[in-house]
Amino acid sequence: MPTDNLQQQRFELKYIVRESVATNVREFVRSYLEVDEFGATHPNLSYPVHSLYLDSDQLVCYWQTVNGNKNRYKLRIRYYDSKPDSPVFFEIKRRVNDAILKQRGSVRRGRVESLLAGHLPAPADLIKPASAKDLVALQRFSQLMQENQARPKAHVSYLREAWISPHNNAVRVTMDRDVTCESEPAVRFSTSMTRPTRVFGNQVVLELKFTGRYPDWFGELVRVFNLVQCSAAKYADGVVLLGEPLLTGSGGVAPVGEQSLENLASRKEFLKNAAAGTFNPSFA
Repeated sequence: MPTDNLQQQRFELKYIVRESVATNVREFVRSYLEVDEFGATHPNLSYPVHSLYLDSDQLVCYWQTVNGNKNRYKLRIRYYDSKPDSPVFFEIKRRVNDAILKQRGSVRRGRVESLLAGHLPAPADLIKPASAKDLVALQRFSQLMQENQARPKAHVSYLREAWISPHNNAVRVTMDRDVTCESEPAVRFSTSMTRPTRVFGNQVVLELKFTGRYPDWFGELVRVFNLVQCSAAKYADGVVLLGEPLLTGSGGVAPVGEQSLENLASRKEFLKNAAAGTFNPSFA
């Protein structure tokens, strides 16, 4: 299995760019980073990423993102193919002010339904060799899932081109293409979709990620390509386009205030313009 290059704690800056800009960014970052081993064997340097997102019937995680809460989290199960013997990864992605923290446990695919049904996580659920961190991540995921009565809501898919530091994982640049989302209420790890929604049209989601000091050359990259930071939340933006009622089930929509509805309307307008390539990236 290729090396796991997960950055457990980092800062990340997001930009939505045209394909022509992304191609030039690739040439720029070649001088500093090397292509991720997952994508190195693919002609387009990109590998498929699939995530099954969990949320409550009131879509609590979704609304926290729409409202821009500084302290929030997402629950997702990430996988890369549909092979029955391949692992899946239970992930908690948490934002605390401006920092991103991730916990992730590598889980046996045959144990997923049992865990999502509420069974207590155990070492036997994990892919060997497993670390104590894997089990802690899985236990915490289970706790948050049960506290919020979260269950599968959406399948998000995209192609990821990743560039990483040659000697450590302190710096990482990713470009995600063909971001799609559809409702998924079942525990199903398919790599195909039935009626997906393209979240950002033909645009590319560019992310600059770092664990320590902001690299000087990141500043040069932003200046050269005239990049303007914005929000690009694949799950939440996918739900914005799909519409909340499609995912809420019997729980109905959580009560939202006037400010939340204004935030939602602004987000819809932003996504419409982003897909058309006429967006104002100053929206965050």
